[in-house]
Amino acid sequence: MKETKVTVKIPRPLYRKIQLVIDNSGFNSPTDFIVFVLRDLIGEWDANQKSGQEEEVFSADEIRAVKEKLRNLGYL
Repeated sequence: MKETKVTVKIPRPLYRKIQLVIDNSGFNSPTDFIVFVLRDLIGEWDANQKSGQEEEVFSADEIRAVKEKLRNLGYL
C-alpha cells in the first residue's frame, strides 16, 4: 500500500532559508530536507521510548540541540 502525503504549512521566509541551507547539500528540495530532519528527530524520540525512558524523552543537551536547530531555521 502506497503511503499518502499531507501538506504542512510553514512560513515562506523559513522555506526560503531552507532553500539556502540545502544548496549544494545533496537534498533535492526543501521538502526532502524537512522530512530528513523530522525523521531524525522522531528516530531519536523512538529510540528513547524503546530504551525505557518514560519520564524524560529528551535530555537537556538534546533539547538545547533541537532549540538551536529551530533557531537556525527561524522558528525561535
